[in-house]
Amino acid sequence: MLASTARFVGNVGGVQLTWRNGLDSSEAAEVMALLDKAEQADGVAPVGEHVILRLKAHRDVIHQIEPVQADVRSEHFVVRDAGSVLIGYAHLDTEHEKTAGQLVAELAVHPDHRRKGVGARLVEALLDRAELSPEPAPDLGRLRIWSHGEHPGAVRLAERFGLSRPRELWRMGRDLAAPELPEPELAEGVRIRTFRAGRDEPSVVEVNHRAFAWHPEQGGMTEQDLRAKEREEWFDPAGFFLAVDGKDRLLGFHWTKVHPGGMGEVYVVGVDPAAQGGGLGRSLTVAGLRHLRDTGSRQVMLYVEGDNAPAIKVYQRLGFEKWDTDVQFGR
Repeated sequence: MLASTARFVGNVGGVQLTWRNGLDSSEAAEVMALLDKAEQADGVAPVGEHVILRLKAHRDVIHQIEPVQADVRSEHFVVRDAGSVLIGYAHLDTEHEKTAGQLVAELAVHPDHRRKGVGARLVEALLDRAELSPEPAPDLGRLRIWSHGEHPGAVRLAERFGLSRPRELWRMGRDLAAPELPEPELAEGVRIRTFRAGRDEPSVVEVNHRAFAWHPEQGGMTEQDLRAKEREEWFDPAGFFLAVDGKDRLLGFHWTKVHPGGMGEVYVVGVDPAAQGGGLGRSLTVAGLRHLRDTGSRQVMLYVEGDNAPAIKVYQRLGFEKWDTDVQFGR
């Protein structure tokens, strides 16, 4: 692997912006602390789970003699004030740059340093970086910037830079006490069992790929990604439900998650296209909801594409309502 490199981007009013293609453990820890501050102030995490997992991988590496390694899937924009205190950060996901010509960014500004031009400087740097990308595939923009929870500051920046909103991700939720949850209804020969770590990863990844071939993030999950999440504190195989046929072939799955504080999540529901159309996805969802209720969660949430009307209708029939929206801004 190549050693990471850094490039000084600019200094305005004592505020320094630096581009990096790798972080050392101490800087990754600084970034995670900044993201925590932003989440505490806003009530919503400023970056997605995959960004946190990548930052943890940097933070947990102890660099001694060997240099910091370049990150092949991420680039980092770091903003520091005149005292070298971290006040802004942007993560740029470059994983699909070569295949789809697309770059996806997420950013955060320290709550004490907002409305001082830090966010605008990060967006300018991201737009400049996007100009270096290959031409995008038809109907794909070159750069997309997430705003989790449709933060008002992000909306102002989008208006300032003339960005549209090509994608919305709804967060929906419901209480688990009411309305009452139905029983799962399974076709003859189909049963639901729980995930077996060390055995079921290949089949889950295979079905996930077929079920989400259209999805820009979920469809690319690898066995390595799955095993990394198995090492997370929240992972619980008892809340990972697999629908299988009489020969134990995987037809679909519902992976649940419980957040700190007890909030449940319909983390991923995936059904093999060959098994779709018979209500299996709904039955798997119900099985997971009943598990979350029975293990103490009082509320449950999920994310669904804002233009996925069939899925939204299914969730509404199960008692879910729209809570808020994550927005991708782009040109």
